[in-house]
Amino acid sequence: MPTRTARTAWNGGLQDGSGQVELSSSKVGTYDVSFPKRAAEDAGGTTSPEELIAAAHSSCYAMQLSALLAEAGGTPQSLDVQADVSLGPDPAGGFRLTGIKLTVRGEVEGLDDAGFRKAADDAKAGCPVSKALTGVEITLDAALES
Repeated sequence: MPTRTARTAWNGGLQDGSGQVELSSSKVGTYDVSFPKRAAEDAGGTTSPEELIAAAHSSCYAMQLSALLAEAGGTPQSLDVQADVSLGPDPAGGFRLTGIKLTVRGEVEGLDDAGFRKAADDAKAGCPVSKALTGVEITLDAALES
């Protein structure tokens, strides 16, 4: 399996500095980052490590869940996965990720609610990004849509 690369160029201090994160492997984009905007409610056109983790987690989870649904005998028609990653103070100092909430709604043929929920729970545990984030509480809200 390949290694993927991202790169960040940063100028200045934490509060007055800013940077750009480049998705180097895919070359799909370069995005602005700044700590004041990272800590603000309105991101103001910048991304953050938390948003990038949310993107990684939601996409990884969707892939894992689609595989497990098929293994369980279902046929995924669509999955809508959202990951909400929270940043907060760390009691030891600084900041830490304080939680991740995965929300998935799926249209799946051939599985009932219990089968979907089992696959969803197993995907949460088995997704490589979930495994990498074991130090963060990850919650799941999963439901089939009719």
